[in-house]
Amino acid sequence: MDQRIINLFDEYTHKPLTRKEFMEQLIKLTGGLALAMTALSVLDPGYAEAATVEESDKDLVIEDVTWPGDASTMKGYLARPKGRKKRGAVVVIHENRGLTPHIKDVTRRVAKAGYLALGVDALSPFGGTPANEDEGRTLIGKLDAQQNLGNYLRALNYLRSRPDSNGKTGCVGFCWGGALANQLAVHDSQLNAAVAYYGMQPKAEDVPMIKAAVMLHYGGLDERVNAGAAAYEAALKAAHVSYEQFIYEGANHAFNNDSSPARYNAEAAKLAWDRTLRLFKEKLS
Repeated sequence: MDQRIINLFDEYTHKPLTRKEFMEQLIKLTGGLALAMTALSVLDPGYAEAATVEESDKDLVIEDVTWPGDASTMKGYLARPKGRKKRGAVVVIHENRGLTPHIKDVTRRVAKAGYLALGVDALSPFGGTPANEDEGRTLIGKLDAQQNLGNYLRALNYLRSRPDSNGKTGCVGFCWGGALANQLAVHDSQLNAAVAYYGMQPKAEDVPMIKAAVMLHYGGLDERVNAGAAAYEAALKAAHVSYEQFIYEGANHAFNNDSSPARYNAEAAKLAWDRTLRLFKEKLS
């Protein structure tokens, strides 16, 4: 697909453009409404086709859970392996559309790898993630940033308090969630591992607060997010934070999201996921 179309979609999904403006520009790039709709079908999520771990997986226990948030009851999607073994726990942080079927699938993938996995619904203060993704993006922008951070910090404490937890915690986030994974690393001194996929970076002056091992995944074509990568890496080095940074050449923003075929990069996604699980094994087992 024309990279200009992918860049336009990225601009739209991060809210500088309205749906109307996006479609008008997409039609201009593709040359007509029919071709624009064809391109959109490749860009928009196809959740059913992309699921890799089914909810009916015989090795997993899946449940909806709640815990007290900063100003509301928080909802989450918990997946865990069957059995009584105490396990490391991972908070899975969604993109800027809420707790979508794709992120629930990622949560199941983490559980399938042997961990307690909690997909937090950041939109719980509004009743939960809506089916309409445009509405989800709008609601994300209405969240109180400090309350939202507090809700995720409480999610980590909730996992540590569970009898099936070994007390070690990590997080993995994507896009909006990648930025939040970096913030959790800054603000939770008990966090053992933080993995950020194409997430905006924290302020350099906050980096010395990080105690967790940090892993950063960037798509080589993602100029918007990558603009802050060098400064973040310099701050991590200066603060002697344990970190790994990977740039996947030829990969776009959201390269891990296999429900969006135009941006999904299977090779980069597999390599990044293998590296993510290796860090979790080292720090959470």
